[in-house]
Amino acid sequence: MTASPLQFMDTRARAVFREVIETYLNTGEPVGSRTVSKGGLNLSPASIRNVMADLVGMGLLDAPHISAGRIPTHAGLRLFVDGFMELGTPSPDDKRQIQARLKSAGHSVDNILHQASDLLSNLAGGAGLVSSPKRDAPIRHVEFVPLGPQEALCILVTEDGDVENRLLKFPEAEMSSSLVEAGNYLNARLKGYTLAEVRETIMTELAERTAELDQAATRLVEAGLAEWSGASPGHKPSLIIRGRANLLEDAKAAEDLERVGQLFETMERKQSLLDVLNSAQDAEGVRLYIGSENNLFSLTGSSLIIAPYMNTHRKVVGALGVIGPTRINYARIIPIVDYTAKVVGRLIGGGKQD
Repeated sequence: MTASPLQFMDTRARAVFREVIETYLNTGEPVGSRTVSKGGLNLSPASIRNVMADLVGMGLLDAPHISAGRIPTHAGLRLFVDGFMELGTPSPDDKRQIQARLKSAGHSVDNILHQASDLLSNLAGGAGLVSSPKRDAPIRHVEFVPLGPQEALCILVTEDGDVENRLLKFPEAEMSSSLVEAGNYLNARLKGYTLAEVRETIMTELAERTAELDQAATRLVEAGLAEWSGASPGHKPSLIIRGRANLLEDAKAAEDLERVGQLFETMERKQSLLDVLNSAQDAEGVRLYIGSENNLFSLTGSSLIIAPYMNTHRKVVGALGVIGPTRINYARIIPIVDYTAKVVGRLIGGGKQD
């Protein structure tokens, strides 16, 4: 196990390090020794410069320009968050705003998720991200409805009452008998099970040609499974992004604008961003990526704070979070993201808020 840099920092180094980080997070500007000396430390600027030089050597601080002060590296920010910052709960005002905004969305899941993304953007001053919940309730009924010679509506009804419709297109006309055959086949295998539980079995049957379906019905089943699982090339990721303009407000120089431009390009690749967001579903609580800790943001100098939200059965069904500059207010935003995820989960599941 790699030793923490904290083990090699004496009391003086810790005090200087903390003062530099907190000043940088407040101002966004490089921090010089004279600024640190005014923060209440009983050290001369010369002593502080020596300590800051040691911290640079440890990879915790960096100098963007000669004699321009120091800024924290991504490793330094991570050490500060993990070793120095005490996380509490959102302020009463933040809690009230989160609850009021999300409850105003009514019972529509889509409205709740859009409000959550917009809310996170406003509170954090960055971009708010929300992935839509996975729909893996047991299936009650499947049906293919003909719409035209080369179109069919694929309908899936779950045991909890959700209805999902997908339009399927085919290169040639499918006979009505094939639509019925495909629907009967899926109903016999899916009823009472989730799609994830039996999808592999169905695909194996189709591949080994043991399903006793004609070619047209087989194509319908494969197309329906691809659409419902998100594997279809035309299926768009379920990701809501609000507040991109907030990221421009923090840009102060040409290199900042270039960084934000790269971040916008990254955000346009929604599937990659969705994959990162979904990584939160493997762990309890908030997950934090600072700059180069995630390859997706290695060139953008950005931080991502994400948390999973759960249904009433305590099962993770989606995730939400915030993208912002690395000097984002972690102490405030991490509890906000965590609390918003809990409220979204309760509202979607019909539970009560604290």
